[in-house]
Amino acid sequence: MLDVIAVGELLIDFLPAGTNENGLPLFSSNPGGAPANVLAMLSKLGAKTAFIGKVGKDGFGQFLKATLDNAGIDTTNLLMSSKEMTTLAFVHLDKKGDRSFSFYRKHCADVSLDVGEINKDLLKTCRFLHFGAVSLTDEPSRTATLEAARIAKEAGAIISYDPNYRPALWSDEQEACKYMLKAMEYADLVKVSEDELFLLTQSRDFFQGAGKLLGLGPSVIFVTCGEKGSYVFTKACHACHGGYNVKTVDTTGAGDAFVGAMLWQLKDMSLEEISKTCSQQWENFLAFSNAAGAIVTTKKGAIPAMPDLGTIDTFVREASNGK
Repeated sequence: MLDVIAVGELLIDFLPAGTNENGLPLFSSNPGGAPANVLAMLSKLGAKTAFIGKVGKDGFGQFLKATLDNAGIDTTNLLMSSKEMTTLAFVHLDKKGDRSFSFYRKHCADVSLDVGEINKDLLKTCRFLHFGAVSLTDEPSRTATLEAARIAKEAGAIISYDPNYRPALWSDEQEACKYMLKAMEYADLVKVSEDELFLLTQSRDFFQGAGKLLGLGPSVIFVTCGEKGSYVFTKACHACHGGYNVKTVDTTGAGDAFVGAMLWQLKDMSLEEISKTCSQQWENFLAFSNAAGAIVTTKKGAIPAMPDLGTIDTFVREASNGK
């Protein structure tokens, strides 16, 4: 039995790497893609994981497959396309380490994943299935992703979902909201940023916004607020954790580290047990997941920056002791 399967995009993040002798910007190629980042965090913590998706049969795609293999992530349903190229994303960082993206993705491999290419038997072997909205921006990956969620849910898996809004990948906000909200029908656990919560609910009030999303079917809503920490809302209770003060270099992958660390803590629980978790336990879960996200921001890249269990535990312990 696998702990977590993720379906979606696997791509190259080109990160700023200084300038050359002529003063022109340099970029370093880093493995990325939110669902893959989540699995990398989980695998670093010892979970059994598998990835479903598609990359090009090019140098970038081979590098990405090798990265997942080396991380201990099952890649038996990672397809290598000879017709489409691997998706590329150029990450632009401001002075605070916050990101903006430029994507080279039209007609690329990850959005060409077809429902017929998904190993449906594999989907019936996991405790959790995780996906994000980046794979909902185009067909056929949109239908394939939602069908994967449906199959896994019917087989008893808990469905984790991250809207992960990237404006450059949608024609407009209306289309984005339509499909991001449609995916809520399949989800049990949902992680949104505070900006995504407002986009999807038009509410700046976390209690009100989370209540609207809970009304669509999910059992748990997580709201992440960067250095300000995170919140969790269920129908029974709510909790929050104030986050950590670190020297941020690059925020890429921080939210994915949060999700991966959270799923690792929940992986042996049923949805009923998760729904009945008390506020104090949620605070402990949030403290651990916030730590994972904070640590990732102190390094460049996503997958290479994922911390192990000892690093997270030490970070949390030292933070609680005021070090």
